[in-house]
Amino acid sequence: MKKLSHILLLTAALAASPAAGAATVLDVRETVHDNAIIYPESFETDVQRMQGDWYLKRYAAIDSAADRSPDAPVTDEELIRRLQAIPTTIEMPFNSVVRSYIDMYTQRRRQLVENMLGLSHYYMPIFEEALDRHDMPMELKYLPVIESALNPVAVSRAGATGLWQFMLPTATGQGLEVNTLVDERRDPYKATDAAVRYLKQLYGTYGDWSLAIAAYNCGPGNVNKALRRAGGGKKDFWAIYPFLPAETRGYVPAFIAATYVMTYYGKHNIAPALVRRPMVVDSVHVCRRVHFEQIADVMGISLDELRTLNPQYRKDLIPGHIKPYPLVLPSLQAYAYIANEDSIVGHNAERYATRDVVEPATGASVQGSDAGGEYIDETTVKYHKVRKGETLSSIARRYGVTTAALRSSNNLGRKAGVRVGQSLKIVTTKRRYVPKAAPSEAAPQVEPAPADTLQPSPEACPPDSAAAAAPEAAAPATPQAGEVARAMASTPKTQAPKPKAEPAKNKNNAQAKPAPAKPSGQAKTHTVQKGDNLFRLSKQYGVSVAEIRAANGMKNDNLQIGQKLKIPAKSNKKK
Repeated sequence: MKKLSHILLLTAALAASPAAGAATVLDVRETVHDNAIIYPESFETDVQRMQGDWYLKRYAAIDSAADRSPDAPVTDEELIRRLQAIPTTIEMPFNSVVRSYIDMYTQRRRQLVENMLGLSHYYMPIFEEALDRHDMPMELKYLPVIESALNPVAVSRAGATGLWQFMLPTATGQGLEVNTLVDERRDPYKATDAAVRYLKQLYGTYGDWSLAIAAYNCGPGNVNKALRRAGGGKKDFWAIYPFLPAETRGYVPAFIAATYVMTYYGKHNIAPALVRRPMVVDSVHVCRRVHFEQIADVMGISLDELRTLNPQYRKDLIPGHIKPYPLVLPSLQAYAYIANEDSIVGHNAERYATRDVVEPATGASVQGSDAGGEYIDETTVKYHKVRKGETLSSIARRYGVTTAALRSSNNLGRKAGVRVGQSLKIVTTKRRYVPKAAPSEAAPQVEPAPADTLQPSPEACPPDSAAAAAPEAAAPATPQAGEVARAMASTPKTQAPKPKAEPAKNKNNAQAKPAPAKPSGQAKTHTVQKGDNLFRLSKQYGVSVAEIRAANGMKNDNLQIGQKLKIPAKSNKKK
């Protein structure tokens, strides 16, 4: 029904022309009316959020000397005269639809125009260079104004992305790379070159810039369908206007209005955002894997600046190890990056490194194995100095902690922010599994030899008075005793035993008593971990399930992670 209403509306326009019987396309484009205008999504841009853009905050400022009075009324005749005065090969006709878009920009969305004029100082030279290289009309540089409001990371409801709002199939068809880490639809340079080449192809197909612009918006298929429905004849946007999708009908009028307002904003008392100082950039090719945070830490550049200059990197990561990728930096910083690349890539390298080869665990060194072990929490305290542009949430993401934990560590209130130069305490906790030392790694256990073997002969080491007075205490501490014990432990079984030394005697000629032997086993405590059960623990500690139950007063075999179990001493009874 909507398409039928527009056909009737167009017919009425033709009938109202001075020579109804000889109506032409010129009459249609100058008298067409549309009561169902759908404005582009760029008109919905949040200007308050837009003013938080890093470039606008740092390099642009509203011209305080400009006239900020409300828009002055302009007649249709004056608008027509101004449109015709624009030096371009693209047709700029006037009608009520074009007028509605001009009024939207100059009255209700004035602040949006101010911000876009500020951003244009950075982006327009990129567009103009590409258009000039391909010998295209310079006015096409205003297409991103209606496409994205000059936002390189804009994403439409349909999924179109970047300054030029490329859909994924069109982008890949033009050679742009789109994957998890890189989206060249967001790259101002590569996306602009692809858009200019695509527009040139469309113009070669239709031979009319209005149709080429319409096809850029809705695709050649929809334009071809509209041409067929219009009955052929001259290829003209205004002739097929009623047969186009609703969004595309307003696309060419919006382009005309954007060209007008970016040219004549001063006539409507719109104060542009002027450049406070020029931003000169340069690019380097990165051939190694590097994260934006590594660059920011070493070179002192804010993350917001890196993201603004390099919006194509979706995860703040440049995968230069795969192939060379460009990195745009302020001109002087580009040389600093080249000189410090090794330091940048090596900074916190373990945090951003990926594993090329990983061997799966065998289970021999994890909890529940014969070796045993436990998890311990290691707490690390660091201090971070707040830089310009950083927030509490960005700092929390950087160190892998929550903002709540950050506030708690620094006694910050619920709504308190951070200031440049402030030192923040960062507390991180890492859980690490510590396996129980294997028997071969533990200190060698030497069974005490018979007492008469360990006692030195009187000739070798005559006892002093203290040793004579307390031979029981002096004997184990004698250096020669330890040496003899170690020698015996390392002596092969085939070696002939050494003759026994004469036992040392005290002043009462009583033989020294041997040191009491250590018990073969003693009770232990085990902390239950994931995978433990009574049968496994009985095998690990050499006791029966019944003995573990009895030692802990258990009525069943259920265990809880973290539970402390008493493990009885290993029985010495021979079976």
